[in-house]
Parts: sequence; structure tokens; C-alpha cells
Amino acid sequence: MRDPIQSISRSVGALVFGLAIIGGGAVSAAMPSGRPVDGIRCDQAEGAVFHIHQHLAISIHGKAIAIPSDIGRPIVTPCLYWLHTHTADGLIHVEAPQFRTFTLGNLFDVWGEPLSATAVASARLKRGELHVFVDGKQYLGDPRKIELSQHTDIALEAGAPYAKPTPFTDWQGQ
Repeated sequence: MRDPIQSISRSVGALVFGLAIIGGGAVSAAMPSGRPVDGIRCDQAEGAVFHIHQHLAISIHGKAIAIPSDIGRPIVTPCLYWLHTHTADGLIHVEAPQFRTFTLGNLFDVWGEPLSATAVASARLKRGELHVFVDGKQYLGDPRKIELSQHTDIALEAGAPYAKPTPFTDWQGQ
């Protein structure tokens, strides 16, 4: 049986994301529950063993959408997932108590939003309408499998118009 709070939070998150797109605002995350997601725990403190950063940019029909702050920080449970954001600038933090491979699919799962060739959060697309760039190069594989390595720069363009994304360089010493 699904957790009713998680089901409601996913629905609310998807609704707010859709309204943000219509209203031109930032993307809003679904509220995580604090339960493990893809083997990723929600701990009381950030992990100190493995600490790297990536950047994610999403555009929907040519309009840049802000990635929400506090992805991976439940409102109802005082913890922080190993994959999270602090600010609404697309900077992803991997702060884990162990070394392991994390993917963009893991981030979207923690966020509570879908990611596939035909869905980026609330954006629904026809096959071929999602253009993905990793470190400035077009990526033709499954976007869920993109590995989150140090300073990986990911751009998801959901629907036309398409443009080669501007490389992210503001790592702020991270």
C-alpha cells in the first residue's frame, strides 16, 4: 500500500510544477517522505565521505525553469537525502556517507518527479522531443542513467525550440 502522504505530496508537487511552468516561475519539488529512495537514505546530517557537485538545467519549450531549492529535504521529517539541492540554481549536491554511483534518475526519484524520454517532471513529450546534453555534448541514451560525477553539467530541453546550452561554470569553488 502506498504512503498516503507521499501520494498527496507527489500530486501537489506535480500540480505546483505545472502551475510554475504556466506562470513562468520555478519548478517545485514533491515533498519527500524521509524513507530510503533507490537505496539512498535520508540522514540527520550531510555525509562527509563522498562530496561532489553537478549542475542541472531544464528548459521547457525554450523557457528556462528553475530547479527548486531543498530537493531531498523533507518538510515532515528532519533529514537530508544524500542527493539534494540547497538553492534554486540547479546545483546538485551529492553528500553521502559512502562511495557509490549516483544517477540523474536517482535525483528525480528523490525529487518525486518522473524522468524518461517522454517525461521531464510535469512536461509530457512525444518520443524524440527531449534533447539531452551532458558536458555540452548531446546525449542519446536513457537520461535516467546519466552518472552524476564531479562537475557534470546536464541540460534537459523538453520540446522545441532547441539550442545548444550554455556551459555552467559557476561552481563557486565546489
